[in-house]
Formats: sequence, structure tokens, C-alpha cells
Amino acid sequence: MVVAGLQKCSLIDFPGKVSAVVFITGCNFTCPYCHNPELARGRYPQRISRDELLDFLSHRRTLIDGVVITGGEPTLWPHLHGLCSAIGDLKLAVKLDTNGSRPDVLGHLIHDRLVDYVAMDIKTSLENYGPPFCDSTDAPKVKQSIRRIMESTVDYEFRTTCAPPFINDATLLQIAAEIRNARRYVLQAFRPRVVLDPDFIDASGPAGSKKQLSRFRSLVLPLVPSCEVR
Repeated sequence: MVVAGLQKCSLIDFPGKVSAVVFITGCNFTCPYCHNPELARGRYPQRISRDELLDFLSHRRTLIDGVVITGGEPTLWPHLHGLCSAIGDLKLAVKLDTNGSRPDVLGHLIHDRLVDYVAMDIKTSLENYGPPFCDSTDAPKVKQSIRRIMESTVDYEFRTTCAPPFINDATLLQIAAEIRNARRYVLQAFRPRVVLDPDFIDASGPAGSKKQLSRFRSLVLPLVPSCEVR
């Protein structure tokens, strides 16, 4: 088991907790605005063994509250269940970042109480799932993951990166209807920096302003009262 990166301390990635962030490589989505292109392509910016990682976390138990597992897409990784279990044995909370494409893996982790917090990205309205993000057959899987998360007792948030042309008033309202009364919905600004498809930065138009994000938030509040801009 080898992970592709480690951020030793974060104050922002796990709500309410000081955390370490573990990066898993490889993704089944090809979001053009992905800000971790090396991981999306399955590359290894670092190579950290299981023993090295767990030794580091063991020595940091008094300094951090939890561990974020992100990617790439962690649910593709065959060692995810075991890593979550090992982190839990260290009495550290686990947050999982996911695109929701593998509801069965997500369901097992929730059922076995191996994750304490799930952050799931919703790219656009479900009817628009397909290229350039993924295959159109992923939409039912994403819908199933939404239901599994909302029907569970695990803490969670849904997140949408407000990148034009994929996000507009209509798509946001469709997303909000799908996650009506969700515990937390986060609207994120698109940051045109290092992305998976550099041409997308020019083709997408200007990134959303704070004013636009605030308007988006007002638009979905009647359906998802716990909505914030991040």
C-alpha cells in the first residue's frame, strides 16, 4: 500500500478539526477544472508506505483530531477500507472526499462506521452527468450515493464547484432539489490555476465573483437552508 501524498496539518479540510490530509492517486472522472491533475492522471507526487503513514499519524495523535482521505478518487483504491480501519484504531476521526461514483464502497464504509464525515462533490445536475466529467452511466450511481449519505447518521456535506458553463441557475436548482434539506451544501469558487485541462481556463470564461456566489446561495436557500459559500 502506497499513498501519493501527505499534508501534515490542515485547519480547513475537516470542519471543526485539525487534520492531516492523505492523497490517493487515480480518478475515474476527468473534470476539466480538477485542481489535482497529477492525482487525476494516476501519478505519484510522493510515495509513502502504509507503515510510514501510520507511524507518522501515531506520533501526531496528540496534535491532530482527524485524517482527511482525498484524491484522486479514494473509493477506487482497494486499500481504503483497511486504511480507514487503521486510522480509527489510532482514535482519529476520518473524513472521506468522494465523487460519489461508487455507492457500494461508500455504503460499506458508512455501515462499518469507518468514516465520521463524508464530503461528496456534485459536479452538475444529474441529467447533465456525462462528458467531459464521466460516462453518463455514472449518474444513477451518484444519485444512489446521495441517498445513502442522506439516509445515514454520518456527518456530511455536498459540494459544488461553480465553474461555468456547467453551473448556472437551472443546474443549481436541479442539484438543490436532489439534495433538498441536506445537512450542509457548500458552493465553491472555481480557481483558474493549475487544472486538468489547461484549455478550459480560457474556454470557461471568468470565474464566478463573490457576488455571483452569494446570488447562487440565495437561489438554493429555499431548498437547502444550510448552504454556505466557501
